[in-house]
Amino acid sequence: MKIAFVVDKFPVLSQTFILNQITGLIENGYEVDIYATPSLELKMHSDIKKFNLMQYTYYFTTPSKNHVITLLRSLRLTLVNSWKYPILLNWLLNGINYTKELSLRTWLIPYIVTPFLDKKPYEIIYCHFGPNGLRGALLKKLGLTQGKIVTSFHGYDITKYIQKSAGNPYKNLFEVGDLFLPISEHWKNKLIDLGCDEKKIIVHRMGVDCHKFSFTPRYPSNDGQIRIVTIARLVEKKGVEYGIRAIAKLTKANQTIEYNVIGDGPLSSHLQEIIQELGAENTVKLLGWKEQNEVVEILNKSHILLAPSVTSKDGDQEGIPVVLMEAMAMGIPVVSTRHSGIPELVQDTVTGFLVPERDVDTLAARLSYLIEHPELWLEMGQAGRRYIENYYNINKLNKQLVNICQNLLCSNNIE
Repeated sequence: MKIAFVVDKFPVLSQTFILNQITGLIENGYEVDIYATPSLELKMHSDIKKFNLMQYTYYFTTPSKNHVITLLRSLRLTLVNSWKYPILLNWLLNGINYTKELSLRTWLIPYIVTPFLDKKPYEIIYCHFGPNGLRGALLKKLGLTQGKIVTSFHGYDITKYIQKSAGNPYKNLFEVGDLFLPISEHWKNKLIDLGCDEKKIIVHRMGVDCHKFSFTPRYPSNDGQIRIVTIARLVEKKGVEYGIRAIAKLTKANQTIEYNVIGDGPLSSHLQEIIQELGAENTVKLLGWKEQNEVVEILNKSHILLAPSVTSKDGDQEGIPVVLMEAMAMGIPVVSTRHSGIPELVQDTVTGFLVPERDVDTLAARLSYLIEHPELWLEMGQAGRRYIENYYNINKLNKQLVNICQNLLCSNNIE
């Protein structure tokens, strides 16, 4: 079976959940190609080289923010390729017939289709995030593929993306698409509310490799330091600001806390200013992005993982942060928020604590309780590991995905 993965940027260190699916399908004997926009990240996950994935990665031309330049590039792409594929001219001239119901601009057709023109047929076009599902639906409407269109929904694509769109941008995708794989029951319900046929929906969770994240019991360090860690892209919905404020509140009474934030993003400078304003420079460190082996090393030394996710002002929400799964697999108690699908992963008072979004006082109180009761660390860590092994184990999930794909190809019955 040959599968095309349509993703946003690739490769991206923060999206190991997509990489885990790709490598898992390859290990199960599937041929996989990847279609994406180029990533500017210099660091690369070791599996990219191990599986030689760059050889099977094809890039879309990136549209300009200037619509005139985008249109001119679109014409160029069409003219350069039309000698071999004359239908490109027809698609561009009559593009409104293909794009008007897909929330896509007509002049983007050459950007989307040209990487697929000389490829062999795919049985499945697997699109991560709703907007990429629209790309897959366009390929089908143009007759470029007879393959099944499968779309995974994660978070922003079913919150922020919808709010900034006029009407329901996925109405036609729900008709053209063959299968929808939200990562949580929370997003399944949202898809149903938007009008997606429930018979086309299967909740398929993201997961982690339990072999790479081995369980280690957590005990107080000999030096007395309490090491808390957050791993996140530094954007509003990750709620890192509230984690910093909660830690700063705690350090007034407890000077043994060390808080490391792994990640980068547009809020980096703003968060550094908050750290300075709170006088927490000696406690809170912004470490930037790290490669997975470096992340694992820091997690091995950590006692608590903090993931204070929030709904951003523009409506953007998380899916279920994979870092929570990684930490729980390693036996780390977690503190997070009642946000999106997180309560489906973190069992409050069992594998960690959940607090309301943006509630710094409660966040600080729960962290303080965990710090003062280290006897809970082992109990919560063991419960978390069991939960990950049972429900978020990528090897089990990839086998489920193989069955889902086979069932989809064999019949119209995907239940």
